[in-house]
Amino acid sequence: MLKVGEVRPGVYKGKAKQESNGHGQNSDIVPNGYVGYPAASERREAEGLHSWWYDALELAHSMRGLKWKYGQGVYIPSPDRPQERGPFLWATLRSFVRNFITLDVLESLVKLFPGVGNPTGGSIFYPFLPLPQRLLVATTIHILTGSAILSGFGMVYDLITLIAVSLLHSSPSSWPPVMDNPWVSCSMHEFWSKRWHQSLRQTFLIFGGYPGKWIGGNLGMLFGAFVASGLFHECAMYSMGRGYDHSATTFFAVQAPILLAERLYRKVTGKPMGGWLGRALVYFNLFIVAQPMGESPSFSPFYKC
Repeated sequence: MLKVGEVRPGVYKGKAKQESNGHGQNSDIVPNGYVGYPAASERREAEGLHSWWYDALELAHSMRGLKWKYGQGVYIPSPDRPQERGPFLWATLRSFVRNFITLDVLESLVKLFPGVGNPTGGSIFYPFLPLPQRLLVATTIHILTGSAILSGFGMVYDLITLIAVSLLHSSPSSWPPVMDNPWVSCSMHEFWSKRWHQSLRQTFLIFGGYPGKWIGGNLGMLFGAFVASGLFHECAMYSMGRGYDHSATTFFAVQAPILLAERLYRKVTGKPMGGWLGRALVYFNLFIVAQPMGESPSFSPFYKC
């Protein structure tokens, strides 16, 4: 596997130039957030580790493919912390503590709901409540759980970042944010392509996107990638012994026509989905449309068995 700009391992062809979307900066992260050629400083051998050992570790664990050819085109959020090693580590440590506490509080809140926060599970829809209160409680549990997932992502990523930068002498620029504030998304296209984490992008393309493109072109690629995402989530929970439910598969498959609808909106109106309408549709999709996935017996240990 080659890094961006390499003709063979460790050998670069000419002067590394940033080709991602026409930018000429010689840096890891260009202003639009897309990863391109690594900076010259990033090609130097990591302190304390042989370059081949460091590269092997990085390649084995870099799901987004930062600085590697298979990761070209993936969206990388702009840095949100100082890039000097000392200040970066302190900022990451504070973020880790904040995410740890937030996750602990959110998980504790979820466990306050009867029958929900234990391994045997319980429905998020309480039948003894009137319909409005029932939907309100279910939506609250759903949002708390989604927020806990976000905090969990941040906590684990912060912990790995601390180990990599402090012990393995990895560069801070090799650890950009894993999320780009999903709460401010104004369209589902923005949410899935930029704001949400891109760690499994390559997985979904290989197992669904590329086969879908062979079958149905770009439209098949779109549906294939989201179906693969849904199956990934279903299979991940299959080991809980609750069988397949495919609520997750359905939810993710529905995202493809939603993105097509946003493209149609742009063609009709001449402007992309956005503003308060786009934000409302994003929240409706994530907080309401996604609830059957959360309620699925095969999806989450927080929910019914």
